[in-house]
Amino acid sequence: MKTVTTGNNVAVHYVGTFEDGTEFDNSHTRGSTLEFEVGSGRMIKGFDDAVVGMTEGETKTISLKPDTAYGHRLEEAIQTVPMAAFGPGFKFELGEMIQGNGPQGPFIAKIHAVEEEQQEVQLDMNHPLAGKSLNFEIQMVKIQ
Repeated sequence: MKTVTTGNNVAVHYVGTFEDGTEFDNSHTRGSTLEFEVGSGRMIKGFDDAVVGMTEGETKTISLKPDTAYGHRLEEAIQTVPMAAFGPGFKFELGEMIQGNGPQGPFIAKIHAVEEEQQEVQLDMNHPLAGKSLNFEIQMVKIQ
């Protein structure tokens, strides 16, 4: 029976939940598997490590702490930006996710604070799942 090793291309179905059981992602709901090369660095470390040794048809459940998931939240990832950078008529809503282009290229951020008097907005550049412990149920669908 073939088992997953680093360098294999695999297809998996998974369900991701928070510690309280709330579901945050589900490949079954989207109707397609997640495909990636094991060890390529494309996946979070804990997920990537967990599939090594799995066989086709096997299902396993893992729990990841932030250091093997999306990392810890970093205060320095909150950046202050002039409101003028967004153009006229932009509506700033706390908690809203935005996409933009910065000096390092495209980014996704959450509006963390709006300072109307200073005409500034604080953007949280942390990954939305940073600082969270995550659970995954992983089903190995295919090993190539």
